[in-house]
Order: sequence, then structure tokens, then C-alpha cells
Amino acid sequence: MPDFSDDPKVTTDVLIVGSGPAGAGAALLLSTLGIPNIMITKYRWTANTPRAHITNQRAMEVFRDAGIEEQVQADATPHELMGDTVFCTSIAGEEIGRILTWGTHPGRFGDYRLASPCLPVDIPQNYLEPILVRNAAERGTQARFSTEYLGHRQDAGGVDVRVRDRVTGEDYTIRAKYLIGADGARSQVAADIGLPMEGAMDIAGSMNITFKADISAYVGHRPSVLYWVIQPGSNVGGIGAGLVRMVRPWNEWLIVWGYDISAPPPVVDEAAAVAIVRSLLGIPDIDVEITGTSLWGNNEMYATRLQSGRVFCAGDAIHRHPPSNGLGSNTSIQDAYNLAWKLAAVLRGQAAPALLDTYTTERAPVAKQIVTRANRSSREFVQFFEVLGLLDAADEAQMAARIEERKANTAAGAAKREALVAAMELKHYEFNAHGVELGQHYESAAVVPDGSARPAPARDPELYFEPSTVPGSRLPHVWVGDARHRVSTLDLAPFDRFTLFTGIAGEAWVAAAEKVAAELGVPLTAVVIGPGRAVTDLYYDWARVREISEQGALLVRPDKHIGWRSMDLPADPYRGLRDALAAVLGRSVGV
Repeated sequence: MPDFSDDPKVTTDVLIVGSGPAGAGAALLLSTLGIPNIMITKYRWTANTPRAHITNQRAMEVFRDAGIEEQVQADATPHELMGDTVFCTSIAGEEIGRILTWGTHPGRFGDYRLASPCLPVDIPQNYLEPILVRNAAERGTQARFSTEYLGHRQDAGGVDVRVRDRVTGEDYTIRAKYLIGADGARSQVAADIGLPMEGAMDIAGSMNITFKADISAYVGHRPSVLYWVIQPGSNVGGIGAGLVRMVRPWNEWLIVWGYDISAPPPVVDEAAAVAIVRSLLGIPDIDVEITGTSLWGNNEMYATRLQSGRVFCAGDAIHRHPPSNGLGSNTSIQDAYNLAWKLAAVLRGQAAPALLDTYTTERAPVAKQIVTRANRSSREFVQFFEVLGLLDAADEAQMAARIEERKANTAAGAAKREALVAAMELKHYEFNAHGVELGQHYESAAVVPDGSARPAPARDPELYFEPSTVPGSRLPHVWVGDARHRVSTLDLAPFDRFTLFTGIAGEAWVAAAEKVAAELGVPLTAVVIGPGRAVTDLYYDWARVREISEQGALLVRPDKHIGWRSMDLPADPYRGLRDALAAVLGRSVGV
């Protein structure tokens, strides 16, 4: 236990440990809400490697809400260059097949366009983190680099956190009302509060090699962020699917290859790294600049409880998994989005502390879901090897011959081609899992049920997102506005307040919302959608997705999830709305 004998030198409302997507995201969102916070990291600066990169629509919606969407887009590879994902024997070699990913297929693009005002982009973590940190600091976050978390103790009023300045060697205490541990997959904060975990760490080994090489002639006509190389005989990792990942088009790259984590880790010097790069590229004489190498473990672990008292964990600290499906940083940002508004409401006295308990209730199922999905997607690659006949091949020559067999005008060749179609179809669950990315539904004390069941999905709920206004659902996006402006319904529900949506026949809700906001001391704005009002249902899409009558109402939380709905206008809309908002906030109100 660290020494807490001295008085705290520094005080704040929220202390955040970690400057990755979860930590910097929490700092940005708290500062956007005006909540004093300090973000510490033991590192000198933000991520120095590309790490996470796929940024899905839900994360982009958070950035849009925080006012940084355009900054992210400016540093990102746009959606249209993300998706021609290739499976091949080398970048310059033969293709086994392609799949259009992240909604770039014409048959899926409409699904993505209809679901959100934002499209996915690719922005490496070393480009994203500085955007988050810069905007957080500009809005009030005190960012302290080279500052290491040592331990904490909490009491009824707050948390004492012992930290070390790694420049001076000085240890000191920060007193915070709440602590967020966003300190990664080996989180010390999570260990200190004994978060219960399920699963295992380091179930497989991976090696990264970052390099620069201009290979635009081989990829520019089939633009993607991922090129999968099924190549027998590699001297690192043996048989497997190597990944050539675009960092910046088309001259900065990252290679991922597996290794046996039960054996001594491979030693990869520059000569070995160059050889691996040239092998996967299939260009034996290409000029390559190696910019870094690293080893890391694949994990399959999630927390079943995300908090203890005044201490919360977020990001990789609570969901640890391979990069399959591109869910890691996106879910981390959404953790912060869920937690930040709740902390702000409690700190301002607008909500009871019990609201904070809903962080675990709502986000722990998400942690389990994405860890399960990412690991399943990773394992589904085995079907490619099985279909190609590589799992029991005796040597490299036999592996090559079996890959070649897919071309043969034989019964075996035809069977292999048919099986490859099925294997490729399975990868949609990794690369086009729209329902996993957007379909998160909450059930907690911060959601007031109306007795309605979630609609039975018309299509596969992992592959396809289906909007709904059943309480707990994300507010559906449609375009509304007036003759001069078009805005998303999501834009009408800003992060700093609750929002009540209704129609012209429900205008009585406006006065009710004003009265409830004043009585409970909670920011609440009513939006009336209809002709002649400030917001018009431009395409009549709102009428199709709202699932309530024109005189009904939807109460939308700051994180865009629906906290309550009324299908029609009750005799006393004020009381119905007051009781619902109080319930979401964990407060009791008089009769």
C-alpha cells in the first residue's frame, strides 16, 4: 500500500488514469460538460504506434457530439478507401478472394447511410489520441504526462490517489471525488479494486512490424486498410494468416503475424523484419524502412463488474480481446460516453449516486459481447485454412499444391471453390457486423420500461442494425430540419442535456418539460417535429421510425439512448415526464 501520510497536494472532481481512447475520451467528455478533471499517464506522450484504427459509426457519433468530428475526419483515411479487403498469397501475388467491408458494398452501404449521419473512417490511434488530448486540455482537463499511478484508497467522500512524477521522482497524493481507471489491458486500477474477470490473457502471440514502403501500384486499385496474406512457410509464426495493414495510404504499413506464445518469443532484428515484409509483400527487392517492432498477446477476458464504490474502469481495462471486428477503441470511447454524463449529473446534484451503478449494468454486457465476438471472428479464420487443406499438409510444397488446387477443373477443385465461398461469407461477421457496432440496447435502472418487448429482428442482429425506440435503444437517426437546413435527430439531442421529442399533437409536452426541468434542476429541452415548426420531418422518415403517436413523447438521455417513452399524450403529461426523468436519475419525487 502506498504511503498516504501527507495531505493531498492536488484536488479535483475526477481523476483519470490513462490517456488512450477511454481515458482521453472521458477527459474530453467531462471537460465538455464543465466537470473539473485531471488525466494522468505514466508515458511521456500519447500512443507511439498505430494500434487501434477502425473507427465505427457509433464512435464517430460521439466525436460529432463532442464537436471534433471534422478534426478526426481531417486526419483519417475516408470510408471509400477502407473496404476492398483482400485475401491473397502475397500483396504482389495471387488473390484468393476479396470482400467489401465496413459497409462499402453497394448492398450494405444503404444500411450504413440510413443508420447514422456519420460513416466509418480509419484513423490510427497515434493520430486519434492527440486530437482527444488536445481538445480535452483546451476545454479544461489538466493533463499530466510522466505521472504514474501507484495506488489509491477511498472513503465515503472521495478517493486519495498516490502518484509519482517520473521526471522528479516525487510521490504525492491527488484527492478526487471519483477515479476512472483507463489504464489498459493490464490495468493496475482494475486489479486494485478486484474487478471480477472471466476468460484468459495471452491465449496467442502476435508480432507487429511497422514499416514504410510505397506499394501503391499493388493496392491503389483495390483500396483497403486490411490485406490478409495466407502464406505457407513463413519463418515467423508458421502457417497462418498474416496481415498487412495500411497505416497511411499507400506508404505506411503495419504487419501482424502470429507466433507460438508458449515458446520463447521470436527475436526480430532489422534484417529479419525486412525479410518478413518482403515475403508478405511478395516483392523480394523492394526498399523497406523498418520503423518498429513489438510483441503482444491476444486476450479473451472481460469484467463482469466495472466499478467499486467511487472507482470505475473503462476501455481495455474491462474488455480485452484481439483486434478482430475493430471494436476495441470504439467500445472504449462508448464506455466514456456512458459514464461521463452520469458522473456529471451526480456531481451537480441532479442525480442520486445510484445512477452510477447503471454503468456496470449497461456496459458489462457490452464488454462480454465484444470480447466474445472478436475472439470468435479470430477463430473463424481457421475455416480458410481448413478449406484450403492446409491444416494437415505435410510440408510447404504440399501447402502450395493444395492452395493451387482451387483452380483445378476437378471434383476436388469445384468442392474447394464452393467451400471458399462459404468461408468468405462467414467473414461478414467480422467485417460487416453492423448490428454489433450500433445495436447496443440497455436495460437498467436508468431506463424506464414501457412494457414493450424489443421487436424481433427481421434480419441477423449481428450483421444488420435495426432502429427502434423501445426504451434502452439508441435514438434512431433520420434527417430533419427546414427548407434551408438539414440536421440529424441525433444532433437535436446534445450531450449536455436531456431531450424530449414529440409532434404537433403533443405540444402540451413542451410546457411539461419546462416545468419538470425547473422542478428537478435538470437541463431538458423539448423538440417538436412537424410542419410549421422549427423542425420539420423532411422526408417523413421520423413518422416511420418513431414508433409512437404524434402526441406521444421520447425522453432521450445525453448519451442518445432512450430513457423513457409515452406512446400517447396522458391526462397529466407533467407528472408522467417528471416521474420518468426522476426514475432515470435515481431520484424520488413527491406525489
